[in-house]
Amino acid sequence: MSDQPTTAARLQTAARDHLLLHFGQHAQLRNGQGVFLPERAEGVYVYDAAGERYIDGLSALFCAQLGYSYGPEFAKAAEQQLSRLPFSTLWNTAHPAAIELAERLAALAPDGINRVFFTSGGSESVESAWKLARMYHVAQGQPQRTKAIARRTAYHGQTMGALALTGIPALKEPFGTPALDVTHVPNTNRYRSTDADEDAFTRRLLAETEAAVLEAGPDQVALLIAEPVQNAGGCFTPPAGYWEGLRALADRYGFLLVADEVITGFGRIGEYFAVSKYGAVPDMITTAKGLTSSYATLGAVLVSDKVAEPFYNDGVTLLHGLTFAGHPVAAATALTNLHIFDRESVLDNVRSLTGHLQKRLTELTELSIVGDVRGDGFFWALELVDGPDGRRFDTDRKNELVKRFLPTRMRDLGLLARADDRGDPVVQIAPPLIATQEELDHIVYLLGLALTDAERHFLDGR
Repeated sequence: MSDQPTTAARLQTAARDHLLLHFGQHAQLRNGQGVFLPERAEGVYVYDAAGERYIDGLSALFCAQLGYSYGPEFAKAAEQQLSRLPFSTLWNTAHPAAIELAERLAALAPDGINRVFFTSGGSESVESAWKLARMYHVAQGQPQRTKAIARRTAYHGQTMGALALTGIPALKEPFGTPALDVTHVPNTNRYRSTDADEDAFTRRLLAETEAAVLEAGPDQVALLIAEPVQNAGGCFTPPAGYWEGLRALADRYGFLLVADEVITGFGRIGEYFAVSKYGAVPDMITTAKGLTSSYATLGAVLVSDKVAEPFYNDGVTLLHGLTFAGHPVAAATALTNLHIFDRESVLDNVRSLTGHLQKRLTELTELSIVGDVRGDGFFWALELVDGPDGRRFDTDRKNELVKRFLPTRMRDLGLLARADDRGDPVVQIAPPLIATQEELDHIVYLLGLALTDAERHFLDGR
């Protein structure tokens, strides 16, 4: 243990001098503030290079479904695959691990979704869904379908096509004209809604979405993409009838319906695919993250028989491919992940504890700084407000709360969670799916301490 401070200091210096952080504020490194340095992990806990312990309330950005104790089992599966076939592409060839995984995913998917196109991650899955949709429409004699519908504040990835679908202008403006022609429609945030009831809310959302399709030209729209529970903005769940309504619009106007389940897939909401819980069968499902529980890098687009059918015509080439997609070791990892899900009854754990987690989080609305609690499964957000009347924070106070105060305070308390301001300010938790009731209670307890301190700092004395 005596060399830990020296090791940590060396790593901080090397990070400052050589590493570009994703969505990082590098001035902090330059100014000597350092970066969080996780070094090892076990169960639902992460330990930094100085030996401090943190409970992971975010599953490492919604990825670590199984937490961190299954390394030896995954290592064994990877070693067996490496000794058998360390690498092969899927460029007009195949290997057993990818075939077996595709078969397994087809068995888990909603009826009619039986084909799998592998990728290396979430943004690639979204990009691939777009290209598959375009090829499908061209095959149907409708090459004019070049437009897309997505939702406001939704995040679908950072590659240029996925970024065009993303409904967060600040993320897109530095990169010029979007790669795709996308119309953004309302999301499913009920908080502050003036609709009389849930049915009225659903009707309004669907009416505004249909109006956008008609304005874009219903014969020009290729797809509509939406997350079953929208992440950016803070865990927006769909009202009753919403997904059935999207399915009906897609069928009426001939575009494809894509469920982006990069976050919600593989147990986060208590089902392998959350869209199944909300009453619709999409044409494609994009996945990544929980597919391997972050023990390897892999994504996939699950494709309906209808969309895949044209690719089986004589002389047709599917004009898309990715070198490392469906990597044999990643595919073997995903198969192991799904085996552990079944063996450990992971979905049952989420289903049995969802109500308890919701109840404990709802108790935090006693704080004046908490305006709303929303989510499902092990995926929740608390919207933060500037007083008991629900007033919004102004920009400077929001930045101070979300970018400085809460991240520092939560980490000081030993909690890894997310403060986010891509819409109104929220704090999110998404614990590993193997978390026990006691561990969930501890996450909520620490979150409550952090929010109590935030309330004292920002609201008391006003």
